[in-house]
Amino acid sequence: MTDVDMTFLEATRTSYDAIAADYASRFPDAMGGVALDRAVVGAFAELARTHSPAPVADLGSGPGHVTALLHDLGLPVFGVDLSPRMVALARRAHPGLRFHEGSMTGLDLPDATLGGIAALYSVIHVPDEHLPATFAEFHRVLRPGAPVLLSFQTTEAEDHLHISERFGHEIALDYYWRTPEQVEQLLIEAGLAPYARVRREADGGEKYARAFLLARRPR
Repeated sequence: MTDVDMTFLEATRTSYDAIAADYASRFPDAMGGVALDRAVVGAFAELARTHSPAPVADLGSGPGHVTALLHDLGLPVFGVDLSPRMVALARRAHPGLRFHEGSMTGLDLPDATLGGIAALYSVIHVPDEHLPATFAEFHRVLRPGAPVLLSFQTTEAEDHLHISERFGHEIALDYYWRTPEQVEQLLIEAGLAPYARVRREADGGEKYARAFLLARRPR
């Protein structure tokens, strides 16, 4: 890790530690009640389940809502999050599931051991210059043929947002908005094969459209 990497990781970790409890109570539903989002996650679970019995990683698992949903969909799944407080909340809410502290930029896993990766609204905090290496890490730990699902807020062009306050807490959190085409190209460059792309408009009180990308490590 370079000094820049450590600064970005530490800022994200500290920010989510500060807002963990408020975040968990504000967003109690993994998919926010949106049927399309739940359907895409269900499709990912079906792909992973039929491909391999190997475990699936929920990267950026937060309070564990998505990890629990994937478990309910029949996957052997565990969660990984940068924030110790998020991990503690997830363990408390879902005592039968595994949650670990860690970073998607450098997973403490052997090569080709995962049957799938879900990273829902977590790559949005990875700076542009670190996203190619992050996707290369996904490729490294996935078994051949295993799927990966990304979801993220999207705009018509790249944009960067810095937030210094949320839920009344002082934080330093960066968000990177990207188009589906930009992210898909980075997946291709990392050796991952695109499988499906879904984009929906903002729903309810959302400010941004949502994108879902499904890809697979080639066999």
